Amino acid sequence: MNRRIFAGCRLVISCSAILMVASMTSANAEEIEETTGLADYAAGSTDVQFLKDYGITWGGWLNTGVTANANNPADGFNGPVTFGDRAGELQMNQLYGYLQRAITVNGDEWDFGGRVDINYGTDSIFTQAYGVPAYELGTGQPLNRGNYDLHLTSWSDRFYGLALPQAYLEMNLPVGNGLAVKAGHFYTILGYEVVTAPDNFFYSHAYTMQYGEPFTHTGILGTYAFDENWTASAGTTTGSATGGWDGNFNTQLTNWGFLGSVTWTSDEKDYSVNLGSTAGARSAQSDSPWAMYSLVGKANFMDGTLHYVIQNDMGFANDVITGNGAANYASGIAADAQQNAMWYGINQYLMYDVLDNLGVGVRAEWFRDNNGFRIWGPGRCPASVNVNQQGVGSSYACNLSNLASYPWAGADYYALTAGLNYKPLKWVMLRPNLRYDWSSQDTYMGSTPGEQLGNQFTFSADVVITF
Repeated sequence: MNRRIFAGCRLVISCSAILMVASMTSANAEEIEETTGLADYAAGSTDVQFLKDYGITWGGWLNTGVTANANNPADGFNGPVTFGDRAGELQMNQLYGYLQRAITVNGDEWDFGGRVDINYGTDSIFTQAYGVPAYELGTGQPLNRGNYDLHLTSWSDRFYGLALPQAYLEMNLPVGNGLAVKAGHFYTILGYEVVTAPDNFFYSHAYTMQYGEPFTHTGILGTYAFDENWTASAGTTTGSATGGWDGNFNTQLTNWGFLGSVTWTSDEKDYSVNLGSTAGARSAQSDSPWAMYSLVGKANFMDGTLHYVIQNDMGFANDVITGNGAANYASGIAADAQQNAMWYGINQYLMYDVLDNLGVGVRAEWFRDNNGFRIWGPGRCPASVNVNQQGVGSSYACNLSNLASYPWAGADYYALTAGLNYKPLKWVMLRPNLRYDWSSQDTYMGSTPGEQLGNQFTFSADVVITF
């Protein structure tokens, strides 16, 4: 009964949000055009930051969307595509809130702050501290996954959960131009696309973002701006059995790694290049290396109305069990299932501002999972596996027998996405997307259980309402 009630509440919230946006007329839009959030509009004010006298700000958003899949997949998943991973189902991806005291970075005085973020929705499983998988990736040994935010809601709910993607303290050290240092759990500094819905052009995400790089880290990170053009970050990560990715607070704390980046920005701020990296041992049980880099270049043309982004990621993990390795072991070619795995890819984005509140964009991607290590079916399935006291693993989100239908092997993944980004109000964003995916393996499920296809076509649309 409780699950039905919660499901009904989610549906009401999501549908209400869509209907509210659809029912807005030019008349009431004129009345609220100066408001920057739903809370402003509800309060009849342009400033509802009641904690601002203490330097504390708050905010959040509701993000809900739906994806239609031409394959009509039998298991309801859009193959390995995330975060909108369910076909034909309305998803409340993010009901998100944060509380923050931002620091002032300067060379004159100390300053202290911090931030806490919380999310409820179908995206939560991807933003939890799930960097300790159910099994050690090189030996298959069951692992303690930790309990920072993995178990905040019942596993009886397959798709919805809570996540605490950020919880950190921050301070400014008055050294030189000011050194900003944060300690705790925070979003990664790598890559282009991000978890937070309002900060992405498209609703759907690139394979690189889901499978090629981390979402969060637990550790310490310092950032220093040398001048207007050069900024560097460096720190250390812990709590992870995946090379410093998505770490926890109470397990794998003897495994420490490196996190850092360097950014160059042109004088006119029209061009920038960022190179970031993680490197370290895979886990507390293994000192085999796990590392990756992400290189992102951005350029603005035509008086800042045309935006181009190119991203290249490459990573490796040594001595891990892979799909290709398991196949070689089963056929007697290799003595075990371990291989030195690699993954890499290139994303390109081109976005044009038709109006101040309307943009059109395209994204083209190629991602290579060289050994069948990063991708095996829907991303939600391996993320939701837990091991009982007898060492038996089970997934609360997926039927693992269906997972066996997906190829566990090295493959190339390609995707073309085209979409609009429209803001009828400053605090409302609509993002319809057309997307075509194809792969060198039959990675996408058809309408019949067990039927696997080499491509899929999806149409998705979502709304983001900022509080």
